[in-house]
Amino acid sequence: MTRRALILFGVMSVIWGIPYLFIRVAVAEISPATLVFARTAIGAVILLPIALLRTDIRSALARWRWVVAFAVIEMGLPWVLLGSAEQHITSSLAGLLVAGVPLVATVIAVGTGGRDRVGRSGVLGLLIGLVGVAAIVGVNLESSNSTALIEVALVVIGYALGPAILARRLDGLSNVAVMALSLSLCALVYAPIAALQRPTIMPSAAAFAAVAVLGVACTAAAFLLFWALINEIGPVRATVITYLNPAVAALLGVVVLNESFTTAMAAGFGLVILGSVLATRPAG
Repeated sequence: MTRRALILFGVMSVIWGIPYLFIRVAVAEISPATLVFARTAIGAVILLPIALLRTDIRSALARWRWVVAFAVIEMGLPWVLLGSAEQHITSSLAGLLVAGVPLVATVIAVGTGGRDRVGRSGVLGLLIGLVGVAAIVGVNLESSNSTALIEVALVVIGYALGPAILARRLDGLSNVAVMALSLSLCALVYAPIAALQRPTIMPSAAAFAAVAVLGVACTAAAFLLFWALINEIGPVRATVITYLNPAVAALLGVVVLNESFTTAMAAGFGLVILGSVLATRPAG
């Protein structure tokens, strides 16, 4: 990867490594649908004025069907499903399961004949990375809610399809315009649902802070950076950041919550790094 790609890869690994914690904090006090509305509305408020002033938003509107498809597949359904799932499972487990996105993205690329397919070493890297994530999180699937696991599985499929739509159907369009329109659409759809499910008790400052971080950093800023990463290394390899997301969550637990750093976690970090290097290598 280029230096620019490595920087984007690292930044995205952090930015999308923290949402699981904040989602869990938020859905403890507000409904998943309300969270999706708030998150997308904040993102739209930030990006839509930029898109209107600095981009040709008409080009994105001309491909409105694919913009709608992206909004539904990457944001609308996955975010409400993830919020619902995190009411029943830990944020670490959610992060671990979402780490399966690169594997699903690889299957999609192979099945559709995409030019960004990975070779044998790439597939091996994806598997090594998944083992590393498992070592870091140390999950016990038997104790988890089955419905929540199905919800996260659907999230994984959506997250794998979203980048492919960006790269193959929305290529050449302004990233700001596409993201602004997608966020605005989701906010409009979820607004009436959020109104019906508004909390009866004022959420805490922690919940408000969680929503703000999710909307500003993990949505508006993150999507712009993710689009740039896709342009650098392709949609399949860009999804490898999901291997580092649980690693970031585990590291935050050590630094912020004084959790122990085990041998399994140390080994897991090493496997994640090795797997990411192999998975992002161009196919021979």
